[in-house]
Amino acid sequence: MRKSLPILSLFLATLLVSSSINAQQTDRFAYAVTDMQQQGGNWSFLRKLNLQTGEYSPVLLNGNDASLLAYNASTKKQLTAPVTDAIYGSAANAAFGTGVAAMAYDKKNNRLYYTPMLVDQLRYLDLKTMKVFYVTDRSFTGKPQKSPDQGNIVTRMVIASDGNGYAMTNDARQLIRFTTGKKMEITDLGSLVDNPANNAASIHSSCSSFGGDMIADDNGNLYVLSARNNVFQVNIETKVATHLGTIKGLPANFTTNGAAVNDDNKIIIGSATQSASYFAFDYKSLEAVPYQIAGTVWQSSDLANSNLLITNSKKPITEIAITDLKTAPAIVADGKVSIFPNPVTDNNFTVRFNKLEAGNYTLQVTDVTGRQVLQQSISINGDNQAQRINLASSASKGVYLVKIADAQSKIVFNTKIVVQ
Repeated sequence: MRKSLPILSLFLATLLVSSSINAQQTDRFAYAVTDMQQQGGNWSFLRKLNLQTGEYSPVLLNGNDASLLAYNASTKKQLTAPVTDAIYGSAANAAFGTGVAAMAYDKKNNRLYYTPMLVDQLRYLDLKTMKVFYVTDRSFTGKPQKSPDQGNIVTRMVIASDGNGYAMTNDARQLIRFTTGKKMEITDLGSLVDNPANNAASIHSSCSSFGGDMIADDNGNLYVLSARNNVFQVNIETKVATHLGTIKGLPANFTTNGAAVNDDNKIIIGSATQSASYFAFDYKSLEAVPYQIAGTVWQSSDLANSNLLITNSKKPITEIAITDLKTAPAIVADGKVSIFPNPVTDNNFTVRFNKLEAGNYTLQVTDVTGRQVLQQSISINGDNQAQRINLASSASKGVYLVKIADAQSKIVFNTKIVVQ
């Protein structure tokens, strides 16, 4: 027995180290945008919410101060003159000027990325120095004039599992990706597409789907939680939005405005309209239970941390039934392979392997004359694997045949796509 003790001690020590590492990797807090008044609507003050104790910190940043000069995100030099706006004047120079409802915590670089609601600019706060940096050499959405229905205002933002930031306008007509490394790139990925199974619950509806917040999972998906408490899963590759349902158990008139994942893999939600109510819910059941806040309860326009929702899902949540090749966003054959989108735009599409056995496969694309335009080897390691396929820019518009063969050259999938 005595001889086994060192081994047992080593084993326990390994477990303790492993648990410590896991604890360090999970945020037990969320940043929050609040007002200085408990029930105010001036979303310009940054606080930190301890998700273990439910306590809010004092104000970390007064984002309403228009007198401070920010820094250029490209050169890292302080701006020589305040930022001004034709409509909002010097308020645009304030870090959180015109209010903030979309931010994302970049844990790797210890930054908070965000955009003011009415100023078309990506910004970030360096949490180490508390300096604010503005991306001044390019716009964010390309639409500085905000529409009367607020459709092109960005209200959702998150850092996804690929390390990139993603932001979305209220109307979901713009999904924007931005890089978080040394070289800043902003890419408009275009509009989301409703899963046909959504029926009347459209991601574009101002009645059900505007506002709210966005989180990301460990499987390459985004989740939009709208102000009207609807939940949509968004596949980043295909841009297909699937309605999962409505959060249950919330009080009447509760609006979901901020969301963050805690270390128990529950989604914490706060409201910009009801200061007395915070809730937690499980993404599978969508059943909400009260989440206790200690001390002052602050209404919040947004919550953000770096925790990904752990889904461990091997199957797509909803298979898309194909009825019309010209209008459907995907092709599904025997539930094994899916192609998004169809028709193909921008000369690229994504193949999702849902239920194929692990192994090596060959994908071939030919035109209607049988001429091969692309052949690519793909290694499948498990269910729900996705592979982006890029056609040559010279590929002509028209109908193409896509075939996938296994290692024994047996065709396991074939279909037609339309390239626009």
